[in-house]
Amino acid sequence: MALPSLRCSRAKRPFIRRGGMALMKPTAKISSTPADAEKQLRSFIAKFEPKHQTLIRAVRKALRRRFPTAYELAYDNYNFFVIGYGPTERPSDCIVSMAAGANGVGLCFIHGASLPDPKKILLGSGNQTRFIRLESASVLGRPEVEALVAAAVAQAKTPLPASGQGKLIIRSISAKQRPRRRLRE
Repeated sequence: MALPSLRCSRAKRPFIRRGGMALMKPTAKISSTPADAEKQLRSFIAKFEPKHQTLIRAVRKALRRRFPTAYELAYDNYNFFVIGYGPTERPSDCIVSMAAGANGVGLCFIHGASLPDPKKILLGSGNQTRFIRLESASVLGRPEVEALVAAAVAQAKTPLPASGQGKLIIRSISAKQRPRRRLRE
């Protein structure tokens, strides 16, 4: 069954509907093998400044260590490069995600508004998501951050698999993107 094609009246760009979300049709092929997905992920990271590339890789490594059985859902969207970590292939099941833009890297708690935050380190004011800025991957090891991650795992509707290995899935690639490097003045 083919997915219905929608048109955005403002931008006149074709969209496809996936899992209840309208996504812009990717211009690049989304990887089908694990090796191709890793290669594609490396190309997304290569768009950033060297210091952000290093930070993205270090944060990903730390999150893979923390969530060894989680699916990694990667998006190279208009605003951000995002990798979500969750128990299934469904984006709504993700527990945390790393989001990177030209100004840095953050750790997003998908249901962060409902997390206990006694140290008041979560940023954001939306109805659902909260985040912290990551100057380095070592921030993930701070007790207050580990407590937030543990609370996010505990409140997840679907538990992470007890065994197995996670899988990288490239979910979307936007044809048009904001610069991944800071513009020089």
